[in-house]
Amino acid sequence: MYVLWSFSSIIVNILGQEQFMAVYLSAGVISNFVSYVCKVATGRYGPSLGASDAIMTVLAAVCTKIPEGRLAIIFLPMFTFTAGNALKAIIAMDTAGMVLGWKFFGHAAHLEGALFGIRYITYGHELIWKNREPLVKIWHEMRTNGPKKGGGSK
Repeated sequence: MYVLWSFSSIIVNILGQEQFMAVYLSAGVISNFVSYVCKVATGRYGPSLGASDAIMTVLAAVCTKIPEGRLAIIFLPMFTFTAGNALKAIIAMDTAGMVLGWKFFGHAAHLEGALFGIRYITYGHELIWKNREPLVKIWHEMRTNGPKKGGGSK
């Protein structure tokens, strides 16, 4: 939650509140789905708890957008590193965790969360968010006009 608190204001400034919520919630659903698929495929069953995969999306999106930003670990503030290097290390650790079968974290969910954040910040705004306008117009029409009277077959 500290990571979410630290990075959420940055990503909200980049995406806006509505887009942030859409990305955060979508990332949680998609990452958990990928995690369950990996668990079934490998036979390593266990619960998936928390929102760390969606938080990983936020972290990865910020690190991708601002790779030269300086970060530090809360307990070791004297050691700083770039956001790009932090993202590479996190992806490497979660990949190793998946390959080696570590069970302490949901490595598949974290990895998919990071990849979702990278993909969205790189391509998502152009491919998804800007193309939502026709759907939004239809939705607003339905809300303001209400259901059509006399429609349907007789």
